Amino acid sequence: MLGEYRITGRGASGIAADVESAVGSGALRPGDALPPLRELAAELDVNPNTVAAAYRLLRDRGVIETAGRRGSRIRARPATAPRDQIRIDVPPGTRDISTGNPDPALLPPLAEALAAAAARHARSPALYGGPPVDAELSRLARAALDADGVPAGPVGLASGSLDAMERVLTAHLRPGDAVAVEDPGWGSVLDLVSALGLRAVPVALDDEGPLAGDIARALRAGARALVVTDRGQNPTGAALSAARAGELRALLAGHREVLVVDDDHVHGLVDLPLHCLAGVTDHWALVRSMAKAYGPDLRLALYTGDATTVDRVRGRHRLGAGWVSHLLQHTLVHLWQTGAVDPEAVARSYGERRDALVRALAARGVTAHGRSGMNVWVPVSDETGAVAGLLQRGWAVAPGARFRVSSAPAVRLTVSPLARADIEPLADAVAEVLRGPAAGRYG
Repeated sequence: MLGEYRITGRGASGIAADVESAVGSGALRPGDALPPLRELAAELDVNPNTVAAAYRLLRDRGVIETAGRRGSRIRARPATAPRDQIRIDVPPGTRDISTGNPDPALLPPLAEALAAAAARHARSPALYGGPPVDAELSRLARAALDADGVPAGPVGLASGSLDAMERVLTAHLRPGDAVAVEDPGWGSVLDLVSALGLRAVPVALDDEGPLAGDIARALRAGARALVVTDRGQNPTGAALSAARAGELRALLAGHREVLVVDDDHVHGLVDLPLHCLAGVTDHWALVRSMAKAYGPDLRLALYTGDATTVDRVRGRHRLGAGWVSHLLQHTLVHLWQTGAVDPEAVARSYGERRDALVRALAARGVTAHGRSGMNVWVPVSDETGAVAGLLQRGWAVAPGARFRVSSAPAVRLTVSPLARADIEPLADAVAEVLRGPAAGRYG
């Protein structure tokens, strides 16, 4: 069943640690079936309850999954093997459009903002017992949320979008709960769901966002939460339209018990209006990252939500990290107050490159998606072949496997490193590799 590998350990934690270590080293691979409880208990000379407890620990950590009579097996994407390990080596001289990073030329300089934050700290240092969120930051953030039609709610802070999402999910869910996720979707979210011991229920999407029929099926299957990207979806560039958002809000109105998490990670670099699902259900959160518009190393994301959700997240945060650095908060306030980023200009820059690439691919008979954000998603029939073929032609692209659960193969092209002169050569290379159109929706 496990080849030559033999699980060791006496207590539940020891057995679980041995399996987790074996997965991390590659000795146990995704899909490998674990021995039945009583069989492993007999082999280790321990009580079957001990093995059952070990398997529960592994399931809660996102290492294994249990499928009734089919037994337990290593997850297809265990928490110890994150999706960002699905990468290719980029040879010298190859253009790397695989990373998903913003264009450094569009990020604001931080020296003046950091100096202003340091000067403020010298006058009034943040100490234990103070408020977790700067009052001016909260006011400015809430005003921006109000302008986008986000329902009223307190503002909280986390160290990036994923940190906020993890805290929101764990505030309401327990291992084994089902979460509806976009497929294809952000690989880190798919990894997070697995690592928390939650069960991902894939939902297909098109250029206007998740499909209502798929969400309805996920809800009927028992999904207790839905994570949806409002615009600039990674990797497809999808953005919720007003019509699709209205359709989904009407659907969710009949499932008020479902936790809804809106991801608005590209705020500040898109010119499409926000159409969110926040406020339809009893528990909800909207997460707004500063990483794409102000810099990945400015580890700060805003979130708002219903009072219960925000109170739970803040309370748990207070027991751990305590708060997000006020130096970072004051830096962001300074950037906002001085208009360091022109959202319209940034959105226009990404949009021109993205739209030009989609048009150039279409002119060559290649289907591509990229309604918003900084990525273009190109369906392919052979993902490995497409990645290898483009690498031979001097372009490193992201394998779609990083972002997929059960959707069709594709590759992701990030437009951030591209100049206008790069568009036609890249489109030529993609067309040569694919040798014709690649049809079909994302799923």
